[in-house]
Amino acid sequence: MPEPRWLDEAEDRAWRGYRRMYLLLNAQVNRDLAQDSGLSEPDYDVLSALSETKGHRYRLTKLAQRMLWSQSRLSHHVTRMQQRGLVTREDCPEDARGATIVLTKAGLKAIQQAAPSHVDSVRRHFFDHLTREQVEILGEATHAVVAALDPRKT
Repeated sequence: MPEPRWLDEAEDRAWRGYRRMYLLLNAQVNRDLAQDSGLSEPDYDVLSALSETKGHRYRLTKLAQRMLWSQSRLSHHVTRMQQRGLVTREDCPEDARGATIVLTKAGLKAIQQAAPSHVDSVRRHFFDHLTREQVEILGEATHAVVAALDPRKT
């Protein structure tokens, strides 16, 4: 078995810092989102994705892939969102077993009302603590890692 490629001091500092930042930042931004809009992070992700598509609709399978969720998990979450009137589910004409998730007027209103305070939270808790150079370096670094993990997402 080959010797592990241990992290050097700079890599270890960066990795541990990233992990801690991710946990703290995600918790804070999600608390703000819930407090400001009553939406969860998955609610926001679904509504945001739907609001950015033509016709405000997304195939369940494609949306699950985008969110890195199983179809079953997303289907259950969408059912809860349907009960709140944020989305509807339509049969897919091309695939009798498939479903299309559609943004309702209430769902569009919810994402439009949530987005400004959500962006403010992201800015306050993240970008306001970085220089422009750090933001650009972070953008390059994240795209490099995403390209290595999923070349379709660059």
